Amino acid sequence: MTAAVHREESFIGKWIFSRDHKVIGLQYMFTSLVFLLIGFSLILLIRWQLAYPGRPIPFIGDLLPDSLAPGGIMMPDFYNSLGAMHGTIMIFLGIVPLGVGAFGNYFLPLQIGAKDMAFPTLNMSSYWVYFVGGVLMLSSFVLPGGAARAGWTSYVPLSVISSGQTTWLLAMTFLITSSLLGAINFIVTTLNLRAPGLTWSRLPLFAWAQFVTGLILLFAFPVLQAGAVLQLLDRVAQTSFYMPQGLIISGELSQRGGGGNALLWQHLFWFLAHPEVYVLLLPPMGIVAEILANGTRKPIFGYKEVAGSFCFIAVLSFMVWAHHMFVSGLKTSLSYLFMTTTMTISIPSIAILTCFLLSLKDASIRFTVPMLFSLAFLPMFGIGGLTGLPLGFTPTDVYLHDTYYVIGHFHYVVVTGTLIALFGGIYYWFPKMFGRSMNMFWGKVHFWGTIVLMNLIFFPMFIQGLAGVQRRLYDPTVQLHNLTVQPTNVLMSYASWGLLLFQVPFIVNFFWSIFKGARSEENPWQATTLEWACPSPPLPHVNFEKVPTVHRGPYEYSVPGREADFWPQNEEN
Repeated sequence: MTAAVHREESFIGKWIFSRDHKVIGLQYMFTSLVFLLIGFSLILLIRWQLAYPGRPIPFIGDLLPDSLAPGGIMMPDFYNSLGAMHGTIMIFLGIVPLGVGAFGNYFLPLQIGAKDMAFPTLNMSSYWVYFVGGVLMLSSFVLPGGAARAGWTSYVPLSVISSGQTTWLLAMTFLITSSLLGAINFIVTTLNLRAPGLTWSRLPLFAWAQFVTGLILLFAFPVLQAGAVLQLLDRVAQTSFYMPQGLIISGELSQRGGGGNALLWQHLFWFLAHPEVYVLLLPPMGIVAEILANGTRKPIFGYKEVAGSFCFIAVLSFMVWAHHMFVSGLKTSLSYLFMTTTMTISIPSIAILTCFLLSLKDASIRFTVPMLFSLAFLPMFGIGGLTGLPLGFTPTDVYLHDTYYVIGHFHYVVVTGTLIALFGGIYYWFPKMFGRSMNMFWGKVHFWGTIVLMNLIFFPMFIQGLAGVQRRLYDPTVQLHNLTVQPTNVLMSYASWGLLLFQVPFIVNFFWSIFKGARSEENPWQATTLEWACPSPPLPHVNFEKVPTVHRGPYEYSVPGREADFWPQNEEN
């Protein structure tokens, strides 16, 4: 072992300027979890307004400035800001950094037997650029003009003429840059730093997912980066890339427009944002694959099909963006084209889900806490996918597009699907990260409370959407047809507040276990992939005592003739 391994590092050297991929992964994890809590807290205020419109917000209403909530009653502009920032924070500051930045940084090098990422300094830079972008995004709440209120999609022309959007655009440029730096690192690391014997056919599915995600980020994010810069120029330099002529603002003819096209922004945004859906999904799918193989004690059914489906999704994700624009006046021929590609991209997702379900057949399932989260992912993602099909057909999407049905579909994919899987990954890899185990009793309390309340929040959205309740409504009771389903808003709001309470056991369990949790074995789950072949936690900067050699595939469980029911990749015999 080199002397560098034993060198004591200062706090600043280890936690501020560290180039160790594991420390950077933990930085991403702690930061993204904080942002997730902030983003979730914003929705609690929104749920109060939707359940009890016009009533003062309890507890904190009097603490809010009169410009936002006079007498504790939420103003429409403040409601719009909460909605825009909730979506932005949860997606760009929470789920993507947790799935890619945290789990990808920490476990991709371990799973391929590498000492670190290919570009450690670039890796450090990616985190700090992300951190600056996140702080800048949150600071918009207290800056002049307030936070963005043109939605997380920043649609033009509202985003050009409303206050608060400049900070949003500046913060997004930092976040996009961070993702691009990480994507380059993941791709080069996977291509060049695999351990001896680790061929593509022996690569764990989690590593496949991170590699494909890096490719999606590399090709999709520059488009949004360019689009955001053009929108920023429309705001601060009076250009007209997006601003049309003849726009009436507050009853007066705007002098700002110069022949721009508002739909150009939608094309650029959704060219990123639909691939972004799979940036949200693929890493959690990889996590679920690892946990399912371990929890069933058998190989993943259709390993090659799952890996191939990841790649197929990456290609098709760039060909479906305009299904978000069926109601924008898109040509009928183009609508049919994107309807076809949208239906086609559901095929690899169904293939992955089918392979996961068939992996349960004849399995000796261990109902551990990580396994519970992974099993819950299967029906929850299934609901999210199935409810997306009507949105891919132009006849049904025209009716459903601006209703709560879309919100329900998206949250089933991103929250009850993606976030549930990420929770499972935290419980599964916690012993490897910290050398201790989380309390499994409180883990089960967290699981059951979370899964039940999430369904109580999001399933009624389908009912509301089919009843014609429009999304983005500050006060749903102003429309008569909404009154019949208004009680569901009360139910969903109480469920959301209860969901916050059920995160308390997780938060306490997580931080308590870091310092006081029971000491864990190096391979407590009796898993087969390379990350379990190094100490827990892994050695600083080098991970392994010696570079491992891979002799077999990633999921050699219950091999006939072997006494043990698992056969690690690095064992010779």
